[in-house]
Amino acid sequence: MGDRDSMEQEEIYSKVLRAGRRTYFFDVRSTKAGDYYLTITESKKFTHDDGSFHYKKHKIYLYKEDFSAFREHVEEMMDYIIDEKGSEVISERHQKDFKKEDEVPSENGEVKSTDSFTDVDFDDI
Repeated sequence: MGDRDSMEQEEIYSKVLRAGRRTYFFDVRSTKAGDYYLTITESKKFTHDDGSFHYKKHKIYLYKEDFSAFREHVEEMMDYIIDEKGSEVISERHQKDFKKEDEVPSENGEVKSTDSFTDVDFDDI
């Protein structure tokens, strides 16, 4: 049995969540002693200029003794985000009509950054 096999024992139950370029794997595994633990793996696809691609993976091992505190922290963080920003996704990637706060459409419909505008007070004219 290799080192990798000894670290990740038998897979008992799995779920997959696909989220854009990311995929999350939730796997229940068994320790050598027969107890269960959870692994959460984030896999993100990266494409090279030549069209080839690779995946970067990050893994969390979560053991039963940490479940309660982990759940409380995740729920608290998710509740905080929803309370502060709502459940609507605010992202250029997720909303085709999203405009940054510093972008304004010009008369011909082109989007220009407000950084290029000069603040003019018409009382001065």
